[in-house]
Amino acid sequence: MDTEAATEALLRDLTPRVLGALVRRYGHFDTAEDAVQEALLAAAVQWPRDGLPGDPAAWLITVASRRLTDLLRAEQARRRREDAVARWTLPDDWLAPAADRRERDGDDTLILLFWCCHPSLSPASQIALTLRAVGGLSTAEIARAFLVPEATMTRRITRAKRTVRDSGLPFALPSPAERERRLAAVLHVLYLVFNEGYASTSGPRLHRVELAAEAIRLARLLHRLLPGDGEVAGLLALMLLTDARRPARVAPDGTPVPMAEQDRSLWDADLVEEGVALVTAALPSGPTGPYQLQAAIAAVHDEAPSAERTDWPQILALYEVLLRVDGGPVVRLNRAVAVAMTHGPEAGLAALRELEEDERLAAGHRLHTARAHLLETAGDREAARRAYLEAAARTTNLPQRRYLNARAARLSTGR
Repeated sequence: MDTEAATEALLRDLTPRVLGALVRRYGHFDTAEDAVQEALLAAAVQWPRDGLPGDPAAWLITVASRRLTDLLRAEQARRRREDAVARWTLPDDWLAPAADRRERDGDDTLILLFWCCHPSLSPASQIALTLRAVGGLSTAEIARAFLVPEATMTRRITRAKRTVRDSGLPFALPSPAERERRLAAVLHVLYLVFNEGYASTSGPRLHRVELAAEAIRLARLLHRLLPGDGEVAGLLALMLLTDARRPARVAPDGTPVPMAEQDRSLWDADLVEEGVALVTAALPSGPTGPYQLQAAIAAVHDEAPSAERTDWPQILALYEVLLRVDGGPVVRLNRAVAVAMTHGPEAGLAALRELEEDERLAAGHRLHTARAHLLETAGDREAARRAYLEAAARTTNLPQRRYLNARAARLSTGR
């Protein structure tokens, strides 16, 4: 990894910790985020040129705190309260040992995660704000995840920050009752952040390791906070079981490798073991939720010694249960694939036809990719070629687009 890429990865990892530290000490969430962004820009310019500081997190907090003070002074001057803000200084506790700071930073990030899921916000705004502040996704990436224009998402995030700012909500973990109300949004956020890291919606990389790692780190923190919650354990298990396959997902030339063609000896056995243990312990402990069911499906995949020996009837049965809990379009699409693998491609294509009216699926590449694969399996090469090209036209991830175009080209040449 070159210096610029390494700096970018480090800054993405540090961003939620620095933002959490500033909000804890100063409040002013929206202004604090602006200050952190300016500190990140300064680091992106200076660190590759001058080298990393001894404590990158403390450097960012110092620079962001100074910038926050400047911003607040300007704001308070307009309200004739500059004298109070001018007395603000960087807290002395940032001279504490680095290990202590790292532990507190982790706590701050978790608090920030819950804080962004403010009860005054709609679920969509909770998720969008958390993806921005904690997950580090750009507004454009979040807009693509929600299938809305970037300008719309910018306004949504701005309103969400203003609502949190005006609420006066203390920067602290919520009470147990309030925490339970916000947990579903928190889990959804972590799920989306992980998915963006594992299968990027756009850009030159198939996956963004730093995002997936951040989602797993936060899920571990949440699991330590709520060890008896089956859905928290299920989400962490799902992430681990999915991330275990990452070493085999990309060929040396950068081409995506479908699961059926992956070298399973490259899968991370430790992550598989940890994920299986988590979901095995979680399933009988209480009500079964969607993350536990998805983790159980991932476990069936990961424990199969080969693609040919995958227990597809069991996977289909789990999808039938999941469909009753979560009937969303992605679940229905994945179920259609399981139908095809259990009962043949024609049955799977029939299931896909039932989804064609769903505009959310039709706008993306996944439905067309699944149809292309099943058409190819069924022997309809020309229809499969057209479907692969349609899928390629609808993805903004460059490696995925190259892969889909290559599949179409292979069919057109008769190979």
